[in-house]
Amino acid sequence: MTTISASDVAALRKQTGAGMMDCKKALEEAGGEMEKAVEILRVKMGNKLGKLASREAGEGTVQSYIHANGKVGVLVEVDCNTDFVARNDEFVAFAREIAMHIAASPQTGYVSIDDVPQDAKDRETAIFEQQAADKPENVRPRIVEGMLKKWLGEVALLEQQHVNVDKHDGKTIEQLRADLSAKTGENVVIRRFVRYAIGE
Repeated sequence: MTTISASDVAALRKQTGAGMMDCKKALEEAGGEMEKAVEILRVKMGNKLGKLASREAGEGTVQSYIHANGKVGVLVEVDCNTDFVARNDEFVAFAREIAMHIAASPQTGYVSIDDVPQDAKDRETAIFEQQAADKPENVRPRIVEGMLKKWLGEVALLEQQHVNVDKHDGKTIEQLRADLSAKTGENVVIRRFVRYAIGE
């Protein structure tokens, strides 16, 4: 089976505007061939393809979450295409849910895997290589790759399952974002966030 990299998924998503999971499935189905994956998505999504991603997200909302103990707080910016959607209760609620998730996830430092600097990935890879040094040489690269993938999932917001698993049916932040984008017909973008914690 072809291994699909996160950068391939991100590139296909940028090109088509389709959700991360749809892009991953299309790439898997296409055996990693980008053009074939685009064709698969075109059949699946029809004329919706490309429209969402190409629309500039110039409106949005900044929402906050302060934990009950007053020791953790988060500000998050979520953008969309129109002021109408930015003021929509569901859109605002989504931004608040994201802020709450970040408050409960202290390891989260980036919106997406693409935002993680290469030097940070290299640093973690070097640590994982040392940790796997006692394993048989032929399996070490796979072990390191698995550890890196797990770490990226812990630090990249879009990869994470929302902390309120029951409420959101175990969906990832990216799946929730894609759902809202499909529902509103707008390009929903989690732009940035900052997390404050007393003593950190």
